[in-house]
Amino acid sequence: MSSLSVSFTDPVLEARVLAGVDEVEVQLAAAVDSPETFVAEAAAHLLTAGGKRFRPLLTMLCAEFGDPSLPDVVPSAVVVELTHLATLYHDDVMDEASVRRGAPSANARWDNSVAILVGDYLFAQASDLVSDLGTDAVRIQARTFSRLVKGQIRETLGPSDSEDALEHYLSVVSDKTGSLIATAALFGAKMSGASSEVQATLTEFGERIGAAFQLSDDIIDIASETGESGKTPGTDLREGVPTLPTLIALRSTDADSERLRALLSKPLTDDSEHGEALRLLRVHPAMLESRSYVQAEADAASALLGRLPDLPARVALQALCDTVATRLT
Repeated sequence: MSSLSVSFTDPVLEARVLAGVDEVEVQLAAAVDSPETFVAEAAAHLLTAGGKRFRPLLTMLCAEFGDPSLPDVVPSAVVVELTHLATLYHDDVMDEASVRRGAPSANARWDNSVAILVGDYLFAQASDLVSDLGTDAVRIQARTFSRLVKGQIRETLGPSDSEDALEHYLSVVSDKTGSLIATAALFGAKMSGASSEVQATLTEFGERIGAAFQLSDDIIDIASETGESGKTPGTDLREGVPTLPTLIALRSTDADSERLRALLSKPLTDDSEHGEALRLLRVHPAMLESRSYVQAEADAASALLGRLPDLPARVALQALCDTVATRLT
């Protein structure tokens, strides 16, 4: 997910949140360490490659609606980020990826077996940490993990003959992306002692804004001329990976879209066909419909913020919603 950042207007809030994220970084390094040299190296491979640490940042920001200094806030953010890192190792195996965060993926540097085992190791480390946070936290983590796996299985199998392809895809995005970002928000609120109402609101906010940003990446992958998504424009298109604009375009029934539908029905390994599909899709009504869908999700997330106390953290969360619109223009 690219360009997923938080804008701060309150320097005191910014300093406090970023200090929390720095502490998360320290504890992440400790969590992936091991007396086994190879395990330590492989587990730290993606950690040291970088990343925006958006999920820990969101946890720290949501903790502002309680007491962010409580001792379980930072460890809960570490749990979420370890879980995210673990999924990246497994995703790269599933996708046969060769690069992750500008560095060779673990499966490319070593092999698939090592990447899977390291992902499992990171999941185990997250489980160990979450066990210190109480039964409720363990349950939340288990249910999140269940959704992550279910989303990956559903993505791998694809929609059934009786299932709408677009609805299937949106449910996969919700499980694979929205669920963990929702948990990041919930952990921040819960571990800081925020009210149950605030916890519920921030959980729903995380789910919606997480899905919205993921889906906006789909649009950027098509619309960008400069690879804003961190990939060459049209990468998903070339590989035949379903995305929001392509699935909406495939639903069209007008004669003018016949050529585009034919191109989108297969991987586009031929450069000329790929370029043609990209040109046709960029001017197709599916792009406008996709933008409208993502904007509606961002607006729904923004509306939830009205239920929260009027704090500087709410302003920062509002800026996240505004960023969605900025990315789509």
